[in-house]
Amino acid sequence: MAIIDRYIIKKFLATFIVMILLFIPIGIMVDISDKIDKYIEREVPLDAIIQHYLDFMVHIGYLLFPIFLFLSVIWFTSKLANNTEVIAMLSSGISYARFLRPFLMAATIISVFSLVMGMYVVPEASKGYNEFRFQYMKRGKDKERQTSNLFTQLNKNDYIYVSSYNPKRKIGYNFTYEHFDENELVYKISARNIRWNDKDSTFVMNEYKKRIIGEGNDIIQTFRRKDTLFSFDLEDLSPVSYIAETLNYKELNKFIEKERKRGASNLSNHLLVKYKRLSLPISVFILTIIAVAVSSMKRRGGMGVNLAFGILIAFTFIFFDKIFGVMAEQSGFSPLLASWLPNIIFGVMAVFLLNHAKR
Repeated sequence: MAIIDRYIIKKFLATFIVMILLFIPIGIMVDISDKIDKYIEREVPLDAIIQHYLDFMVHIGYLLFPIFLFLSVIWFTSKLANNTEVIAMLSSGISYARFLRPFLMAATIISVFSLVMGMYVVPEASKGYNEFRFQYMKRGKDKERQTSNLFTQLNKNDYIYVSSYNPKRKIGYNFTYEHFDENELVYKISARNIRWNDKDSTFVMNEYKKRIIGEGNDIIQTFRRKDTLFSFDLEDLSPVSYIAETLNYKELNKFIEKERKRGASNLSNHLLVKYKRLSLPISVFILTIIAVAVSSMKRRGGMGVNLAFGILIAFTFIFFDKIFGVMAEQSGFSPLLASWLPNIIFGVMAVFLLNHAKR
């Protein structure tokens, strides 16, 4: 590795780390000042607050990852340009592609790091972050999940349904369990309600009724109350809306497959989380190329112009990412396309800016 490569890679990574260490503590201070009264009012334990902000650092840092990356490249490349170091490098006979190589090498390191973080570390932090918010800040108001008209396909032959579900009490109302064999109904179980009994680890059903379909006559069994076991968990009927964010990649794939089988209405949300974890590492390269192309030229306005332009592009990227994400969640827009369109749009911009910078 040449001296120029080590120099640029060191500058790239150091500036990126400093950018994160600079802005995340500011975000923590702002968040604490905004919520300190609620923490005191609700008597939130100190250890829970500390753990929350450890999770907050990872969760928010990952969300703002493109901005940190883009601004760090803009910052140190503009310094190189203002110190005429870029001109000196290119005047020595180095091509622009050769000048860009160490930037891409550093981007590869960050890209691999973001991929590993997104697959395994960020989900755990997101779980702690969301659970803290739900437990202490939502005051028990379950707005993070669907609780009415819940339908689930357990396997090829078994289906369950409840008209409403209370996650706090773990009770479902107007419960129905249907078992089929080659598209023919074998038996059907219904109950006014079903709830989980932690003490006995059983399900308790009130006004239980089981109808076994016969060739001539059906067999009907009724009980005022019946305790039994099932192979499902009532909690699976209504997972919280942020559940996909809390699963590592292997768990997420299994969860998506299960949700697809049961015909979940919010499957697009989970697919969007999966595809974004794969698209973010690619955006590292695209944003790096754009940042270098924009800031490698010495401008009359100096570093301030480059930073202003960089901030505009970074927030435009985030804007497109959010817009397409909302479209995938709220309509029939493809989650795969929604996660990759920002990369496609800015990839075209990167090619245009790079060609312009070379000239």
